Amino acid sequence: MDFNVKKLASDAGVFFTRAVQYTEEKLGQAEKTELDAHLENLIARADCTKNWTEKIFRQTEVLLQPNPSARIEEFFYEKLDRKIPSRTTNAELLGQYMQDAAKEFGPGTPYGSTLITVGEFQRRLGGAEREFLHISAINFLTPLRNFLEGDWKTISKERRLLENRRLDLDVCKARLKKAKLAEAKSAAAPDFQETRPRNYVLSASASALWSEEVDKAEHELRVAQTEFDRQAEVTRLLLEGISSTHVNHLRCLHEFVEAQAAYYAQCHKHMQDLQKELSRFPNAFAVNASTSGVSAGPSPLSPATLPGASPPGRPPNPSNALESSTLKIEEVKPPATGTRKAKVLYDYDAADTSELSLLADELITVYTVPGMDPDWLVGERGNQKGKVPVTYLELLS
Repeated sequence: MDFNVKKLASDAGVFFTRAVQYTEEKLGQAEKTELDAHLENLIARADCTKNWTEKIFRQTEVLLQPNPSARIEEFFYEKLDRKIPSRTTNAELLGQYMQDAAKEFGPGTPYGSTLITVGEFQRRLGGAEREFLHISAINFLTPLRNFLEGDWKTISKERRLLENRRLDLDVCKARLKKAKLAEAKSAAAPDFQETRPRNYVLSASASALWSEEVDKAEHELRVAQTEFDRQAEVTRLLLEGISSTHVNHLRCLHEFVEAQAAYYAQCHKHMQDLQKELSRFPNAFAVNASTSGVSAGPSPLSPATLPGASPPGRPPNPSNALESSTLKIEEVKPPATGTRKAKVLYDYDAADTSELSLLADELITVYTVPGMDPDWLVGERGNQKGKVPVTYLELLS
């Protein structure tokens, strides 16, 4: 180990003089060289860029991986320069659980077959999420991380070096000022009445020494000024590169938004396909409703009961030819059990003589009959009778 005592002592002396200069500046006892306005603006802009980039980076990490433990694990893998293991997404895990449950319940049952279908689409959603996370990490997170861990560290290093050069420059300025004051004091004309001849010689010698000290201080000041100007130019060029950083981050932001749009479009398509698949299954809810004697209406907390809610669209008329030919409202008799009271949520105008017109907030009696469309009930109000849409009613207990 090459241990240079002289260099160590020199570095310690420089550090001490910088510390003294910095402390005196803070106390208002020393002058400070100010940077030019353009460089100050560049520094402020760089600090703003760094702060907001760091916030956006951290929050994007939270968005893509809400689990803090998983983020810490990924951080250590990155620091150890090891490949991050593949992690199952929540949607994929949910899909797997659904398919495993279907095997237990019986894949041939309505519930089991539906679980299999929904589980498959959940796994597709999980695959789309995995792809989105991968693309976002590469196209958006990585450039932000590279700026914070690469470019910004270089800028910070050069700024610290510029601050040291400024302190050295101000130390040289203070040293030159002191030397000139001492030289002027030693060169002042002595009092011949009170000063002995021996002091004239000492005064001339001190004046020569201070003159040499002034020359030395001026040389050190020129060197310090040159180093400061050179470092200021280097720092300025790096700070002006922030504009290029903004352009690069803008491009990455566009790619992130495109990845998000593609991900949500893919999810939307999967859900539409899932709805089409589910529409092919037998309507088990209609069977349950017919068996129980009445269809389930909207719950008291459903959007239909909220103030200012608009009435739902008119349900489609039954297309079942058997129902149209066999179900005649005037011949329908209420069942012995299974009738319920219902509150009308919206006004409804009957489309034909088989339907019953409704007024909001009135109470009617409703029930269902075998073979009737599950979106409709038979409603009675006094001597009037007709079909009424379920979505316009709130069934009361």
